Amino acid sequence: MDIGGVEVKSKLVLAPMAGVTDLAFREVCRSLGAGLTYTEMVSSKALVYQDKKTRLIMELGETEHPAAVQLFGSDPACMGEAAAKACEISKCDFIDINMGCPVGKVVRAGDGSALMRKPELAARIIEAVRKSSDRPVTVKFRKGFDSSCVNAVEFGKMCEEAGASAIAVHGRTRSQMYSGRADREIIGAVKEAVSIPVIANGDVFSGPDAAAMLKSTGADAVMIGRGAMGYPWIFDECRAALEGRELPAPPYSERVRTAVKQFERSAEILGERTACLEARKHFAWYLKGMPRAAFFKGQIMNVTTLEDIYNVSRDILDFLKDEERGRGG
Repeated sequence: MDIGGVEVKSKLVLAPMAGVTDLAFREVCRSLGAGLTYTEMVSSKALVYQDKKTRLIMELGETEHPAAVQLFGSDPACMGEAAAKACEISKCDFIDINMGCPVGKVVRAGDGSALMRKPELAARIIEAVRKSSDRPVTVKFRKGFDSSCVNAVEFGKMCEEAGASAIAVHGRTRSQMYSGRADREIIGAVKEAVSIPVIANGDVFSGPDAAAMLKSTGADAVMIGRGAMGYPWIFDECRAALEGRELPAPPYSERVRTAVKQFERSAEILGERTACLEARKHFAWYLKGMPRAAFFKGQIMNVTTLEDIYNVSRDILDFLKDEERGRGG
């Protein structure tokens, strides 16, 4: 798909997820087939006031292109200024505006999915960001705010008219959070209503899910969020499914080794202590479904150094070898 003159060669997109899609994890996902990635969402106010942590969130990998910085906020002037700074600091290919985050503290501030109840303000924000940056602007939003405000189609049209070059639509309302099923029908209706690329989001946990989402919605690409947590191979799996192939899941030994490489990279970027704190949740996700996962997760929750991670990893790999020998015998 073409987004404002920038070619995206893949139909597989990694969703921006706060506390999840840091640089190290995004690099793993890129290596396994993600064709477009986004930073974790960045507060426009924090960026304008030069928060050091915010600048670190926007760091992109040398080969991480095309990629977007995702901003959130509800003040047009502040969002415009933040967009200009984000372009200068990150050298991103797109600026994405978060108008879909359902988290309470974000919504109470009037940001994220709260903007779906204020389309006029949302339009001014898009226009301000578009005028302040020289990058294409994209918008991520939801089906609506709640059952009484299901306005994704009208909202999508507004985004296009305000200057957005692409939109991503999550098929749930804000009030649904992540419960129920994502509504593919409304994503398809948005696609029919606009001429810019549409990225479909919600409930993609396998290759067949991705293929079904694209077929039923007519969307240009599919965005994968929770399905990638601890399982970045989902991008390889989805790519195979779109080509009519099946791809087996990797063995847990490969998952452990990939996790360790991610944490080593994270330590280079964030420092060892912070990387290990982040590793606690990521490592637990990588082990989902593995025998004795609960026991090893207990050990993982106590890691504070890379050496701790190496020790736990060796224990897991030894256990997996013993399991393999037992099955062979």
